[in-house]
Amino acid sequence: MGGWWVADLANSGQYVQLVSWIFWVLFSITLHELGHGWAAMRQGDRTPEVTGHLTWNPWVHMGPVSLLMFALIGICWGLMPVDPSRFRDGRLGRAKVAAAGPAMNFGLALLCSVLLGVLTAVNGSGQGGLLAKLQVFFFVGGFLNVALGLFNLIPAPPLDGASILAGLSWRAWQLYQHPNAQMAGFVAVMLLLILGAFTVIFGIGATVVSGIAGTIAGLLGGGGGAAGP
Repeated sequence: MGGWWVADLANSGQYVQLVSWIFWVLFSITLHELGHGWAAMRQGDRTPEVTGHLTWNPWVHMGPVSLLMFALIGICWGLMPVDPSRFRDGRLGRAKVAAAGPAMNFGLALLCSVLLGVLTAVNGSGQGGLLAKLQVFFFVGGFLNVALGLFNLIPAPPLDGASILAGLSWRAWQLYQHPNAQMAGFVAVMLLLILGAFTVIFGIGATVVSGIAGTIAGLLGGGGGAAGP
């Protein structure tokens, strides 16, 4: 059996990974939800503003239950209240608002990958020191955001992929209106988690970030190939 994830990382001396994980989970989910909120506002829905969710405060987006789960097992979730009936683009507006969250994650992943590449060009795979710690920090931010973006694109309610697909396809829209659609989607997501979906997408995220960072490092004369901590 594994222990408490915070204690496991601390006891193994992985303090940089611990701090990086805490920062990037909270920051990335907050920005993901703000992406939804900003997109909804552009669609004419002021619900995010009226409910006080256009804030950088993680507590507002995640709430006590989500943050408790984060403290216990290292993962959490967020929520941005919107009213799709107010979207000026109708179902297409729903797709745009839903896509804004993963887009934020992919944007953060790209930024982290580029910065990791620059640091790798300067510092190589050097151990210790501030630059090496920053390499770990941006690597964690990169692969985590790729994983969050990919996971949220799964077309199963309540994930963003379902809203995107429903906004683009009338048949999908009808399917998701079924009274049992939310429950079926939740069960599907739980099964994916049990079967190790996060292990797979974390692996994809690490590969993508290492590849981009390695390419950037190579362009800057720091050697090509994959880059990572």
